Amino acid sequence: MQKRLPDAEFEVMKAVWKSVAPMSVNTVASHMDNDWKIQSVISLMHRLVERGFIRTEKNGKERVYFPLIAREDYLKFETGYFVKQYHESSFLDLVTTLYDNKDLTDKDIDELFQWAKERRKD
Repeated sequence: MQKRLPDAEFEVMKAVWKSVAPMSVNTVASHMDNDWKIQSVISLMHRLVERGFIRTEKNGKERVYFPLIAREDYLKFETGYFVKQYHESSFLDLVTTLYDNKDLTDKDIDELFQWAKERRKD
């Protein structure tokens, strides 16, 4: 069972997924959309190592990092959790909520219909 990430750790993971392994803390920090101090990034990356999301190796004097969980796998897990937790595992309830809140555009709806048609052919 995979674990959900707190928001700060997820921000670091998004930067990890944008980087090319092996990566340094500075490389990860350069891919982040905020101005966190490097020590904060180091602390969060240490937590991600402990949680099993990334691994680290010593490369000379520097530590390098490698992702252990693919972005797509984590997003699949997180989305499944969200739909189960907040929409009682109902995709229709999720879509209805988005539609009722006017979060879906006509283009979104057209794309959803096209996606459903393509899946029915499989």
